[in-house]
Amino acid sequence: MHMLARGFALRPLSSPVSRPFVRIARSTFATSPPCAARTMPPFRILVEIQKKFLSSPKYAVVGASKDQTKYGTKVLKWYQARSKDVTPIHPKEAELEGLKTVHAVSELSAPAKTSISIITPPKVTFGVLEQAKALDVPALWLQPGAEDEAVIAYVKENGLEDKVIYGGPCILVEGDDIIQSLL
Repeated sequence: MHMLARGFALRPLSSPVSRPFVRIARSTFATSPPCAARTMPPFRILVEIQKKFLSSPKYAVVGASKDQTKYGTKVLKWYQARSKDVTPIHPKEAELEGLKTVHAVSELSAPAKTSISIITPPKVTFGVLEQAKALDVPALWLQPGAEDEAVIAYVKENGLEDKVIYGGPCILVEGDDIIQSLL
């Protein structure tokens, strides 16, 4: 195994696809599906975007719900546990986890200063990306499962590659390490 940085390593994977590939993985966590790993941004760019993302003064979560078992809600709670200024974005709910929601990215108080975690199906992710691009959101983190090949193509075709984290890394796993690296 080749060490890259802070506990990450490249390792070969067994996969149903015929071409071998590698994934950036942490030895202590089961990582994302192989299809997402093949489409991750280059490691150096990924680290830069993660640091930009977690340097924002405000955060928003798209995909949180009243269901405590859903990852969107777990991500929202992650921000709350670290005393981050976070706003849930939900089309129907008025409040989640004791926080007032907004119904769209455009309703955020300062979208150009707000990093957004997206934990939605890919079809919903498209709309969020379109709004975020129009409002010059500084960084977006597509949590595992929020993207597919079409979403990744949209990111690349619209010049969002330096703003969007995609391809498998999860804030619940990597967020604390990134925050520590910023101190």
